[in-house]
Amino acid sequence: MRHALMYQGSFEENHASLAPGTNTFRGTDGTARDLPAWPNEADGLRIGYMEKAGKRFVAVRVQFEGQDIVLDTPVVIDQMRHLGSKRFSPEATIIPDDQAEALLNDLIEQNPEQADDLALLINKVNQVRRKK
Repeated sequence: MRHALMYQGSFEENHASLAPGTNTFRGTDGTARDLPAWPNEADGLRIGYMEKAGKRFVAVRVQFEGQDIVLDTPVVIDQMRHLGSKRFSPEATIIPDDQAEALLNDLIEQNPEQADDLALLINKVNQVRRKK
């Protein structure tokens, strides 16, 4: 499976209003912007991230099919561990299974109160993967 990470706005401007199903974010100029469509090649997890002050990027939500989990505790994205040294760009960043797994492990570790929901999401991904 191919997983993707996509920018979802400035953390300081948008995190407080982030909720499952959110499809817009507020730009730094204060205007509402639509989140771009996910690329067709991203058939796995879709991970939304926001930029915190100081160029720190944090994962804030995980989506798969109809599931949309907004993380209680955003997780700092480690460029080596989670992206395989790729850099973010205006388009979605595609990552393979091993990097998505590392990120999911960190999401669960830092969001233990959401571990059951994240485990159910992983289970659904695995069910879909087996059918392919």
